[in-house]
Amino acid sequence: MYCKHCANPLDPAAVVCVKCGAPRGQGANFCQNCAAPSVPGAVVCTTCGAALSQPVQGVQKSKMAAGLLGIFLGSLGVHNFYLGFTGKAVAQLLLTLIGGWLFGLGAIAASIWGLVEGIQILTGSIKADAKGVPLAD
Repeated sequence: MYCKHCANPLDPAAVVCVKCGAPRGQGANFCQNCAAPSVPGAVVCTTCGAALSQPVQGVQKSKMAAGLLGIFLGSLGVHNFYLGFTGKAVAQLLLTLIGGWLFGLGAIAASIWGLVEGIQILTGSIKADAKGVPLAD
């Protein structure tokens, strides 16, 4: 097994590469099976035919932060803005602002919607942001 970042041979029990410090499985420069240089975006190693895992695109967002934003500021769609669901966030914001004029029913509905989504985030029913990047614990 080789480091996908620098092609240094890895001990099977290693958590990080001793040469470059990259966490095991991180990187996309080399095949972890044969250490051959890999083409960016390739799905299969052209040397040995092993499957190359694709790196996660983007930074992981905090599950705790998103859940608490949903519970406390969910009626304004703050948690959805945080996770990148802009359309849904704008809908919640407009429901609160415009719906507040109609006896507050829109604001109450948006508050319940935000509370439910906040609980779903914290319990793991919503597991990823808008880009598909898994939420960090």
